[in-house]
Amino acid sequence: MTVKKSLAACALLTLTPLTAMADEGAERLTRMLEPVKTYVADFDQEILDSSGQQLQEASGRMWLARPGRFRWEVDAPYEQVVVSNGDEVTLYDPDLQQATVQALDERVTHTPALLLSGSTDELTESYEVTRSQQGTAETFTLTPRDGDTLFESLKMTFYGETLGQLQMTDSTGQRTAIEFDDAQQNVDVADSRFQLELPDGTDVIRESP
Repeated sequence: MTVKKSLAACALLTLTPLTAMADEGAERLTRMLEPVKTYVADFDQEILDSSGQQLQEASGRMWLARPGRFRWEVDAPYEQVVVSNGDEVTLYDPDLQQATVQALDERVTHTPALLLSGSTDELTESYEVTRSQQGTAETFTLTPRDGDTLFESLKMTFYGETLGQLQMTDSTGQRTAIEFDDAQQNVDVADSRFQLELPDGTDVIRESP
């Protein structure tokens, strides 16, 4: 999947112990995420290499319903659909007429998209969270406590009470940046959004956890 725009946050230096800062960040992030039951938005996304050069970009739309349900649609020219029904995640590639199905296990939930649809308690238990603020932009940086994850850090930026940006950095320094637009929280989302009807003839690959 492909991704647009880097995130900026200003970290303020204080004399507060790091553990207290992390606790404050986790508590604040929990307060921001817990009221969000559904989230619908358009997105632009890009992937940048470690030097900041753009590798790919795309756009699309997402639907989220906590806990565990998610739909991510990437438009042409890199069409792709990723759907979680709470038990399994299906990635469908129309060009290849191929779908990959994987159980919603711990490692899969470490992807940014599915992180957002998970439990806030699990989120703050699995990641060390720090917080910074610049104007109306409030940024939370999540660092995994366990090394078996797909990224080394994840930043969530909120404007007011609404999530506006995500940025993920992996062990090679490659960054995936996502900017959301026309976001709506706690609107009705049909259950059918999280069921994927595959066309006849689709090659379905089931992966073991």
